[in-house]
Amino acid sequence: MTAAEPPVVPCVGAIVHDPAGRLLLVRRRNAPGRGLWSVPGGRVEPGETVAAAVEREVLEETGLRVRAGAEVGRIRIDGGAVVYDVVDVACGLVDADVRPVAGDDAADVVFADAATLAGLCCTPRLVETLRGWGVLPG
Repeated sequence: MTAAEPPVVPCVGAIVHDPAGRLLLVRRRNAPGRGLWSVPGGRVEPGETVAAAVEREVLEETGLRVRAGAEVGRIRIDGGAVVYDVVDVACGLVDADVRPVAGDDAADVVFADAATLAGLCCTPRLVETLRGWGVLPG
């Protein structure tokens, strides 16, 4: 007998750059990746579009309003009992003058330039994945 495949959980991640080209990152308050830095994101709710989910997640985690754009990439993350199927979406800031504030399941939030990002403990494969998609801060 073969083991049953774990359920797949649809998720989104937001790739948000500020006018200076810095990348929006949150420090995760909850598992998976508690205490590590990653892009804002989370589960797609039943009946929700990917665009609506990513806009909601960014607002909940950072207080920033964004407009969802094109898909940047997709990654599957083994969560043990589930597999997270994450669609990462490029998002534009609706108001670039608003400062992000950690909320919901974010412990902290930052717009990171390349030097700042290099000093952060990020979720596994985040930097390599974003580099491969060409969306790291300049």
